[in-house]
Amino acid sequence: MNYRGILFLLGRLLLALTAALAAPTIVAYVHRGEDWWSFLYAGLLAGVVGITLERTFAQPKNFPFGRREAFVLVAAAWVTASLVGALPYIFHYGISFWIDAIFESTSGFTTTGASIMTDIEGQPRGILLWRSLSHWLGGMGIIVLGIAVLPKLAIGGMELLGAEAPGPVTEKLTPRIAQTAKALWGIYALLTAAVALTLWLLGVGSFDAINHAFSTIATAGFSTLDASVGGFNRPAVEMVIVVFMILAGANFALHFQLLRGRPGPLFRDAEFRLYLTVIASATVLIAADLMINGGVGSLLEAVRLSSFQSTAIVTTTGFSTADFDQWPHFSRALLFLLMFVGGCAGSTSGSVKVVRGMIVLKKLAIDLKRLVRPRAVYPIRIGKRAIPEGVVTSVTTFMLLFVSIFAAGGLILSLMGLDMVTAYSASAAALGNIGPGQGLVGPAQNYAVLPGAAKLLLTGMMIVGRLELYTVLVLFFLGWRRP
Repeated sequence: MNYRGILFLLGRLLLALTAALAAPTIVAYVHRGEDWWSFLYAGLLAGVVGITLERTFAQPKNFPFGRREAFVLVAAAWVTASLVGALPYIFHYGISFWIDAIFESTSGFTTTGASIMTDIEGQPRGILLWRSLSHWLGGMGIIVLGIAVLPKLAIGGMELLGAEAPGPVTEKLTPRIAQTAKALWGIYALLTAAVALTLWLLGVGSFDAINHAFSTIATAGFSTLDASVGGFNRPAVEMVIVVFMILAGANFALHFQLLRGRPGPLFRDAEFRLYLTVIASATVLIAADLMINGGVGSLLEAVRLSSFQSTAIVTTTGFSTADFDQWPHFSRALLFLLMFVGGCAGSTSGSVKVVRGMIVLKKLAIDLKRLVRPRAVYPIRIGKRAIPEGVVTSVTTFMLLFVSIFAAGGLILSLMGLDMVTAYSASAAALGNIGPGQGLVGPAQNYAVLPGAAKLLLTGMMIVGRLELYTVLVLFFLGWRRP
């Protein structure tokens, strides 16, 4: 294990975080916010540690860096980013805020969007920008950012993407890994700019437009308003965010092909079609329930509410335009089940991902066929592509692990005194990086009411979910053994 190389690269990433902290520092200073020095101190501390690590553990141009190092680096990078991101909160609100600060920071970088903050609109602008910016950085991934801007991280690049990639298959868009990362970030930045510009043209203030653009494309959920997107109370704004949430939840490899003038792969992709079908079906079912049992008299209003909330939950963005915890039982139950869907592989969405559900369902159908014809060979295909047996096994194991960790998290939270709805929805929301749950952690509430131990447990689950389970679990069970 090349620990010196890992520490060297962590130093480089700390320097990148130092640069990121400059933005809220400047914004806070310009707006005469008392939080500017919190970001300045955090940036200086991260910068000093980063330079120290980089120089102390300097590496040659080509140093050994394989899959084991990638697992360790990815996990360490997310923990480090979460801790550094918590520093401005601790400096501004006080050391007694440390558990909440780590929770808020981790929720930001993992694009979960679960918050412990009350009176959001009363918070300093620097704090609000940092919450959204941490979303944006975490959306595509700290490691992918490093590959794009730090040449040293191109060593072992595919190992890094394999450890962090949000889905069962990692696709190279270009021949070189650094070019791939730059292409991903180019698409990511382009979509972000498009959201911000469109919202601004619709009359949303520039600060709110930028912050919501960061959260939308990262499929995250932090808002600058107490009522989230519902605070705008403007259907046009909501529909724009719905469209871009759907785009952010799609495979970025398909966006890359679209920008190259090849729209065919996007509309032929079986996962993308099912992804749209799930959102559309949930929209129709919830709209009908709201009209029949929820007291919503207008079809247009029912569709407006259901389309936004269905998209926000499926894509794991977590925005809200209404307190869906007060909706009829069927709608609440369906939204809870949608927490286990997620967007497409290769997107910024969390949770299970649509393609994994497709693979598991196809495997189930084939297993039933084999009961009748045990010697028959039935390949599993997604579209025209046959899925290797190893990927099928990995996906099946992932699903088992996801459900097991979700169940264990809910049980532990119940032992801490939380009611069943709160405990299990919080477990699903944290592990799936969704944000709002139901009960005490519903869209009109936040996670501030939970005990400190529950916040720490959910913090760990957010990181495990963001790294797609395997990276962290490999470290626990296999990471320290020699092959």
